[in-house]
Amino acid sequence: MFRKTPRSLQLIPTMSPPTRLAMLTLLSASATLYFIYKSRNRHRLLLTRLLKEPFIQSSSPSSSKRGKLFFLSQTNTSKTLARRLHGLLTLNDLPFDFVDPKDYEPEDLCKESLVVIVASTWEDGGPPQNGSFLVNWLTESADDFRVGALVLKDCKYAVFGVGSRSYVETYNDVARGVSEKLRKLGATEIVELGEGDTDEGDLDEVFDAWSDKVVGVLKGLVGENRGHFENGGIGSQIEGEVEFSDSDEEDDLESGVVDLEDIAGKGPSRKSKIGTIANGKVNGEVVNGEKEMVTPVIRASLQKQGYKIIGSHSGVKLCRWTKSQLRGRGGCYKHSFYGIESHRCMEATPSLACANKCVFCWRHHTNPVGKSWRWKMDDPLVIVDTAIDLHTKMIRQMKGVPGVKAERLSEGLLPRHCALSLVGEPIMYPEINALVDELHRRRISTFLVTNAQFPERIKMLKPITQLYVSVDAATKDSLKAIDRPLFGDFWERFVDSLKALREKQQRTVYRLTLVKGWNTEDIDAYSSLFDLGNPDFIEIKGVTYCGSSATSKLTMENVPWHSDVKKFSEALAQKSNGAYEVACEHEHSCCVLLGKVSKFKIDGEWFTWIDYDKFHDLVACGEPFTSEDYMSCTPSWAVYGAEEGGFDPDQSRFKKERHHKSAAEKLA
Repeated sequence: MFRKTPRSLQLIPTMSPPTRLAMLTLLSASATLYFIYKSRNRHRLLLTRLLKEPFIQSSSPSSSKRGKLFFLSQTNTSKTLARRLHGLLTLNDLPFDFVDPKDYEPEDLCKESLVVIVASTWEDGGPPQNGSFLVNWLTESADDFRVGALVLKDCKYAVFGVGSRSYVETYNDVARGVSEKLRKLGATEIVELGEGDTDEGDLDEVFDAWSDKVVGVLKGLVGENRGHFENGGIGSQIEGEVEFSDSDEEDDLESGVVDLEDIAGKGPSRKSKIGTIANGKVNGEVVNGEKEMVTPVIRASLQKQGYKIIGSHSGVKLCRWTKSQLRGRGGCYKHSFYGIESHRCMEATPSLACANKCVFCWRHHTNPVGKSWRWKMDDPLVIVDTAIDLHTKMIRQMKGVPGVKAERLSEGLLPRHCALSLVGEPIMYPEINALVDELHRRRISTFLVTNAQFPERIKMLKPITQLYVSVDAATKDSLKAIDRPLFGDFWERFVDSLKALREKQQRTVYRLTLVKGWNTEDIDAYSSLFDLGNPDFIEIKGVTYCGSSATSKLTMENVPWHSDVKKFSEALAQKSNGAYEVACEHEHSCCVLLGKVSKFKIDGEWFTWIDYDKFHDLVACGEPFTSEDYMSCTPSWAVYGAEEGGFDPDQSRFKKERHHKSAAEKLA
């Protein structure tokens, strides 16, 4: 029996001599690569030789004589890491250009000999803005047969990814994709893909270890086998062949390192007592089964912003309205809408973590994120006691501040309200009910805000004074764009959270944050959500601009005027067909309140305020009660349309003197 000659070989005699030579060369190269793939030792030898070859392999004048270090960064995390690596490379006499990819022509990659990339993953698993053109070019080129699989054959590369493991489906998608596309275009990976998790707290350590590996390879020190090579630096060549014995293989397994081609048939040695250790984890789990939510980096960042950290996952902070009312200069909108005494209000949270990364986050995403509780848990009694202690210490520090009234200072040392809305998602804390009980036992009222991603937690929540659900958008697409949720089923969770609110007998609130250009045109869609949760109140507030941030695209142009909020609120109330009316406003906070007419408007008067003593008595008796059992009459100055605009006339209003020049004066 004769084997049929492949058609490609049958055509060779009919080709022209140059074409025939090219075809034979291609076939020969294919056969060589096939046998290299089949031979483990030869594969290692080839890789080692590639690593030891000089960076500049082409003598073409257009070839780059320096390596290129790219950073794909949105929040400057990757840029900072890349700059640190650049300094390390420079110290080791390894010349690299520090390159922002938005200023680079991707087609010049074919001229490069060495490329190192530090890449972040951004919204929906996509690249940061400065790297989108480069990533798109790589993707299109790798999928275009006309480009060819050897266009980057003279280029060596290394990639490190920066991402958040909380986004399970898209974790480090950009770095993984860039590495894959470079490989498909013929480039050679000199160090395996490094991956850092911004939520783990060990990003710096992981990156530094990877950077040392890169420098070691570039200087000709290849892992434990460096004794086989001359330490002649970048340009040194391998002399003779390198043998890899079976003992090398065993050593790799003992250390938990497995070659890529062995994964299908081998794993870490059973002799290892604790399994594979990566990024401080064993087999994907935290070594001790617990970890601190607040890492040293997060702690330092939050403390710099004025937070007092409690234990490992809670915090407390003095609100500016607390300071304001201590000086008799007015309280926040909660004072106007619900009778909260701002100088006796403690702003705290038992969970600094959140399941969203909202574009308007006023904490600039310095807090951790997560979809479930996976951290060490502190005792609720300790959290409450420590929060009150830290809060009162901050109140005492206000003594002597100009304008602070002695009577208000004395009252402030005995907090009567707790706003569980400081930052993060308080309802994530597993012992939230026990914590609420501790606050109520001290006759401290509770206002809790949840981001509508944990419907089951809402259902199991005990009665609190007032429960908020953030309704940041009214459609699935706009909610995804604004909240940037971690959950893939975020919309279903959002809807179920609103439905869970409907079952509550105590006071419930939809909180709407208006962001001009993002969610201010969805009045019909918002009104369609009313029946889902049937809330007692709807708070509508203009977004607060908190300065520039790489994590947010917002500017002052996105902040609505109070007149805009009023117009939106009136239109939304009209859509309810009389179920809701505009009840109160607080002009200073750019905030308006809609109230449910059938429950809180009696004989033409609004009863949006709260009888806090009555509430605590109802909680203490243990019998069922409703929001109507502890409502109180709203003062005239807080009612919508009042001349005071929601400002308490018993307070002294201070207006700052502003000396900004008008447009005409600037032109003069």
